[in-house]
Amino acid sequence: MSQTPSLTKVSSGAAGVDTHPPAIDTDNLAKSYGKITALAGLTMSVPKGEVFGFLGPNGAGKTTAVKLLLGLVRPTSGQASVLGSPLGNREARRKVGYLPELFRYQEWLSAREVLMLHCELAGVSQARRTSEINAALDIVGLVRRADDRVGTFSKGMQQRLGLGVALLGEPELIFLDEPTSALDPIGRYDVREVIRELKQRGTTVFLNSHLLSEVEQVCDRVAVVDHGKVIAIGPMADIIGVASTVRVRATGLTTASEMALARFGTPETEGDWYTFRGVTENDIPDLVEEVVRLGGRVYSVESRHESLEDRFIQLLQEVGEA
Repeated sequence: MSQTPSLTKVSSGAAGVDTHPPAIDTDNLAKSYGKITALAGLTMSVPKGEVFGFLGPNGAGKTTAVKLLLGLVRPTSGQASVLGSPLGNREARRKVGYLPELFRYQEWLSAREVLMLHCELAGVSQARRTSEINAALDIVGLVRRADDRVGTFSKGMQQRLGLGVALLGEPELIFLDEPTSALDPIGRYDVREVIRELKQRGTTVFLNSHLLSEVEQVCDRVAVVDHGKVIAIGPMADIIGVASTVRVRATGLTTASEMALARFGTPETEGDWYTFRGVTENDIPDLVEEVVRLGGRVYSVESRHESLEDRFIQLLQEVGEA
């Protein structure tokens, strides 16, 4: 079974040293509302140009953390910086795009007019507005509906428009809060492609999503948060690990034989099926060989890598049991 990654700040660059400030850096960032602690001592670092997944159950403090980083609320204690500037810095905020989970645009405006309004709010120069709007419409697939009223849009189309708004001004950092929640499979694929394109441009993407399969496909690193604290942070491969769940269908094994297989992990039995958890791919041939050596006849072997969702649930259970 893979171990929980330790909480470390990861740097990049020559000799492991990054000479540029991270896109996001927090040190014991906390927020309380009276006696209620919404965020307790959040410490993490997100290098520039990274796609970073921010995960946790409802009530874990994810939304509070995003509001703090955007300068929408003030921290109770701790420190943080965004794009090398203190929280709430206006110049830094001009370089940030944001797609909130819940948003509404004026139903009587067209998609193009919504984007024009947000260009004005973001301070995009008059000369660049048309090209910015056309590029955003193209990226999110709304060119043909650009002049239709928002009130005629489906929820998925409104989600695409919200993503287009977040892309205006070529931000250096984009916060995406549940960007695929209302989209069909094609829409989710399109959003993944947008995120990958942003990464190629060097844009930092801070992704908050409950669709862990989506996070697993696009994120470089993830942080898992529970009760306002980071319980695991690191590259996706380190969080998930290399462990697999292996199911072996075999007959002829005795109780003593099953005990002898314990070095691969105590198997869970169901009829002729034996399930081993936390087994690496390199261990599978040895496991099968040992089953045969102990007198078993093998009929089937099924291997499945641990998913981000599996690991996410496991981490939360480990914290609950601690």
